[in-house]
Amino acid sequence: MNDELTHRARAMLRAVAAGRAEVTRSREPDLRVDGLLCSDQVAARQLAHAGLVRPASDSGGQWAPAELTPEGRALLA
Repeated sequence: MNDELTHRARAMLRAVAAGRAEVTRSREPDLRVDGLLCSDQVAARQLAHAGLVRPASDSGGQWAPAELTPEGRALLA
């Protein structure tokens, strides 16, 4: 997916890395950055399905803090 990452997708990964993002626990996850729903949910879902972003906890509720997977961190390195 690295060749396919847009500048927007990289910015979304940086927001997750900075602790500014939340993700839903669903098969088609949504992403919020700074409390606002991300306008490019297609890209958010692609990042999740590519295994670059995941919920940071299994606690209750629909939304969870987002975190980068090791693969996501490697893309930003």
